[in-house]
Amino acid sequence: MIRSIPVSQYHISKPRVSLWQSALASILFSLCCTSIYAQKPESYPVHPDAEVKPGVPQGKVEEFEWESKVFEGTRRRYAVYVPAQYDAAKPAAVMVFQDGHSYQNPKGDFRATVVMDNLIHEGAMPVTIGIFIDPGTKGPLPEKRGWQPAPSNRSFEYDTLSDQYARFLIDEILPEVGKKYKLTNDPEQRAIAGQSSGGICAWTVAWEKPDHFRKVVSHIGSFVNIRGGHNCEALIRKTPKKPIRVFLQDGSGDLDNEHGNWPLANQEMAKSLAFKGYDYKFVYGEGAHNGKHGGSIFPDTLRWLWRTTP
Repeated sequence: MIRSIPVSQYHISKPRVSLWQSALASILFSLCCTSIYAQKPESYPVHPDAEVKPGVPQGKVEEFEWESKVFEGTRRRYAVYVPAQYDAAKPAAVMVFQDGHSYQNPKGDFRATVVMDNLIHEGAMPVTIGIFIDPGTKGPLPEKRGWQPAPSNRSFEYDTLSDQYARFLIDEILPEVGKKYKLTNDPEQRAIAGQSSGGICAWTVAWEKPDHFRKVVSHIGSFVNIRGGHNCEALIRKTPKKPIRVFLQDGSGDLDNEHGNWPLANQEMAKSLAFKGYDYKFVYGEGAHNGKHGGSIFPDTLRWLWRTTP
């Protein structure tokens, strides 16, 4: 027979901890955990093909300024990379980069001109002229290309779901560069890349004008509700498949704010592309909203993007 014992017969000793001590312990524990995660390094080393290699011919880079009519009242800087193998008698492939200064920086995360030198020399991508465009500003241009002061027209140009930025490239930048260098008109030989808002911009250009651009690289793309970007996933599913090859990269540590959750949005993009049978690749890591992960795999990204096999 089980004999019940009144609770009053037990003596339960409790530690004498005041409310403020308990709260302090909770705060310290939280800060400790936050510190651990905040200090966790992103282990994405520089790719060997992002380093200058002896014996590899190096292209040249020229810088220009441009006052736009498509984005009236804006000015910007852009650079043109011309590989050493460029032959004026043959049309070169083209690759456009949004936030061009960040991709062009030879000591940055992407080091695109160094990567292109190595991959063109290797034969892993065609002879390609790179156009590195910074977003426009309606104020005076800064002394140096970069993020400060913040470009006033960046979000409007990059995040808007329209053909305006594509027209800016097709009607203004490509013809201007084409005055000096022979560029291809083949959309299969035209690529466009960007990170964050520049990533969704790259996608939108190809989506709006697949007869001009058919290769896309999006790093930590902002497919969230900044200017309606969260609708891209649904549009892909409800629209007949377009002839676009797409590379997506994001990380579990990307942004989560009032605009949306970047990791989830990029996963939704990948699922929509898979659903419609697009030629796509999605590389998902642990990185935050920066170029470390995308830069560490950039040479292999370009190999995949420019491959000749389906």
